[in-house]
Amino acid sequence: MEIIKTPIRDLVIIKNRVFADSRGFFLESYNKKRLAENGINIDFCQDNMSKSSYGVVRGLHYQLNPHSQSKLVSVIVGQVYDVAVDIRKNSPTFGQWYGVELSEENKWQFLIPQGFAHGFSVLSETAIFSYKCDNFYDPTLERGIMYNDPALNIDWKISQEEAIISDKDLKHPALEQAELNFVY
Repeated sequence: MEIIKTPIRDLVIIKNRVFADSRGFFLESYNKKRLAENGINIDFCQDNMSKSSYGVVRGLHYQLNPHSQSKLVSVIVGQVYDVAVDIRKNSPTFGQWYGVELSEENKWQFLIPQGFAHGFSVLSETAIFSYKCDNFYDPTLERGIMYNDPALNIDWKISQEEAIISDKDLKHPALEQAELNFVY
């Protein structure tokens, strides 16, 4: 397991060791002990999966405290551009985002801790996206930020004309108006 730090503190990419041969491959996608050995002590309790078509943009989503969620995300099939936005008040990187391409080919994982908004765009014909969460879904604390907030200026790697956005995600406020209760 290789942990790659990003320019935003606590946001990391995980490259798991892949054992491949003529039959296919094997990888250990989650090992609590190995993560702890690398300073990552998160107690995951819920796994989620989604399937989306090319151009779908999901996000930017988060849950307020006390049910905020850390997420360990990966792609099972296809390719996505995955984005996390720092929404922790007093963070030196508040309002900054980081994106990484996750795919069935690279088999990387993106660890997004509590205090970040999360979203992704689908770059392949279809994508099956998997994520582990450390808190249960609570619809009363679910919030979002406008995916195309000009202040964030996120490049989703697809054109605005091709973007497929849910009605729910189109109603999210800009970061400046978003309800936040995370402190760095």
